[in-house]
Amino acid sequence: MEQRNDQAQRGTLVIAILVLGSLWGLSEVVVNGGIRAAGLPYRAGILAGVGMGIMGIAMGLFGKARMLVLIGLLAVLLKQLVVPILHVSVLCKANSCIAVMFQGLALATVVSVMGRRFEKSDLARITTGVSAGLLAALAFYPVGIRVAPCPYLLSFCRPGGYGAFMAAEGLIWAAFSGILLPAGYWLGQQMEGVILVPGRKKPVLYYAVSGAVVACCWVAGALAIAAGI
Repeated sequence: MEQRNDQAQRGTLVIAILVLGSLWGLSEVVVNGGIRAAGLPYRAGILAGVGMGIMGIAMGLFGKARMLVLIGLLAVLLKQLVVPILHVSVLCKANSCIAVMFQGLALATVVSVMGRRFEKSDLARITTGVSAGLLAALAFYPVGIRVAPCPYLLSFCRPGGYGAFMAAEGLIWAAFSGILLPAGYWLGQQMEGVILVPGRKKPVLYYAVSGAVVACCWVAGALAIAAGI
């Protein structure tokens, strides 16, 4: 019986990673395109915050930091649909994919350092979001400028450029992450009784609905990429 329960819990965890990673990847495609079309500022910060919010849902549901990196990896794979659809190089979305992976790694690291404190207060979760946003930006700049030196990153190639990047982007990433990570965590806690318990009682329905969400995310992401969004 315990072995079956463990298998069910692992299955639930895998499905959650697939769903949340797909939702994050879809947001990277659709929200990114919407912000560009609307000409809104703070695009990278908003996207970082949305990703942190989705990972916050995962923490609210399961409290397992190790799943965050896998959620980020799924988001990256969805973003890389540009390669087969638009016949471009994987480097076309290299910087944004690097940013997503560093966000997952940074949050997993900070949550692990925070330990039980992360679960105990909103202030700890805000601090975690801010710290993870700053850490992701700190790691992203030197890697991004070497892997895919786009004109925007190259504009910071000057004395004091690292600090200028952190002031222009890092603080914005941190601000949105500090707001949306606790919001996502709260949402995940509210969803726990609705999603996880019925999922265990009615696994066929749970898997069917989750599979439909994942499929819709990937199809919608592919259509959005093909449409140039």
